[in-house]
Amino acid sequence: METKTFVVPNISCGHCTRTIENELADVAGVTAVKAEIESKKVTVSWDDPATWQAINGLLHEINYPPEQLIQLG
Repeated sequence: METKTFVVPNISCGHCTRTIENELADVAGVTAVKAEIESKKVTVSWDDPATWQAINGLLHEINYPPEQLIQLG
């Protein structure tokens, strides 16, 4: 399993975090998603067939692009 934590500057409310969590949870292979309003941090964990490229692409598509990678796992 891989895990990444990153900052998404566009997070401003609970709707933002729910959108990110719901959209990423629908990606095949994503096992956990946690988005935080205050810190604007998102942590996502996944296994195959999900890839960072697919997750990153979806985040850009829904207008919540990651800006700063905090942790690689």
